[in-house]
Amino acid sequence: MLTAQAPTSADQRLLATVAADLPGRRWFPVKGASADLTVHAVVPLVDPRRAADVRVLLVAARTGTGTGTGTAGSGGATSLLQVPLVVVTGDEEAGAPLGDGRTVLDGAAHPAFLRAWLAAAEGPGGAPAAVDLAHVHAITGEQSNSSVVLGAPGDPGRAILKVVRTLHHGENPDVEVPRALVEHGYTGVPAPLAWLRATWPDATTGEVAAGYLGVAAAFVSGARDGFELACELAGTGTPFAAHAHALGEVTARMHAALARAFPTVTDPDGPERLARALLDRYAWARAATSAVEPYHAGVVRAADEVRALRATPARQRVHGDLHLGQVLHGADGWLVLDFEGEPLAPLEARTRPDLAVRDVAGLLRSFDYAAAVGGATGDAAQRWVTAAREALLAGYAQASPPSSVDPADAALLTRALELDKTLYEAVYEARNRPSWLPIPLAGLDRLAG
Repeated sequence: MLTAQAPTSADQRLLATVAADLPGRRWFPVKGASADLTVHAVVPLVDPRRAADVRVLLVAARTGTGTGTGTAGSGGATSLLQVPLVVVTGDEEAGAPLGDGRTVLDGAAHPAFLRAWLAAAEGPGGAPAAVDLAHVHAITGEQSNSSVVLGAPGDPGRAILKVVRTLHHGENPDVEVPRALVEHGYTGVPAPLAWLRATWPDATTGEVAAGYLGVAAAFVSGARDGFELACELAGTGTPFAAHAHALGEVTARMHAALARAFPTVTDPDGPERLARALLDRYAWARAATSAVEPYHAGVVRAADEVRALRATPARQRVHGDLHLGQVLHGADGWLVLDFEGEPLAPLEARTRPDLAVRDVAGLLRSFDYAAAVGGATGDAAQRWVTAAREALLAGYAQASPPSSVDPADAALLTRALELDKTLYEAVYEARNRPSWLPIPLAGLDRLAG
């Protein structure tokens, strides 16, 4: 585990050189407000070949509006961001000149940073994974983090490195969960190959914090992104039901494995707790966007129905943000990725035991997105979505262990958690992709209209 160091004036100068570019990055967490950026600490990484200067800045992004995702501070919020940079001698078109004959470059996909990262990383046997850095490819569609594919097509040792952009103290579920699942014999996740951890002073309290900076996992060659596949099929009117049924089965087996790998919790106050959480979600969403205001009565009605339940299933570790963009479809079926949970939620909320059906609700919501983004419209879109939903639920039920939960109660729980997820989506789209806001609003019409 590395120990972050105090920044120097040279580090602050590097940040000043790239600061204007950061808010435009998809992973930058402060949306709709300006943020004050300072270098809080620097993680020491060294390129073994000494070909460039690698600087991993831990940047404190402070906003006075509370818009950022981080620790509440005086009058706002603070997010701690990882910004890897590489400084080279000479001019490079892709970088920012420092004015002294050197250029600063984004480090996430730079060979010097990658060599330094792997040299410092840990692995399952105590040593980092051996991967080919002669070929690297940055994934441009990443949102809350930055991912880089390492190795050439066809290379059996190919890997994918995820650079965590917003740092949190504690275990990172996107590393902890796959490691635990693989250790318990589950094969439905890409195997973690290496990870990098560090300590740093907390940006608000000054106490020592520790967490993951990134993880490298096995790359699944020839696999299709689940959302891209669903959009393509929806757009051409091709049924997704068989894929959805198989995905339901994989999700059920994942939940069974998670229940073996992590503790489960019986919750005698489950109905009341879930009802309050749904109302709290609505209040949070209403504070973020007025678009959800017309659905107040429907949310209250759903909360009252949940409150009337006799019990809820035991809570367990879950994925937390499962949707079609978090799964890959390959020759051997579906694989599940990205266990970090909802990006806007604090770490503690993303790792606590929850109802397994929350993941099912996330997948159900994803079908609406696939149909809309894929270009399906009208009755054809509705038939496509309905068939996919029914198949997913059938596959999940078929592969799940016997349950004492009444089917009607299970359906109510699924609908309540789907409503909760749709409220979250409305906030996310209002903040990040306003043109997509009609997708969750259509879901709210169905669930709470």
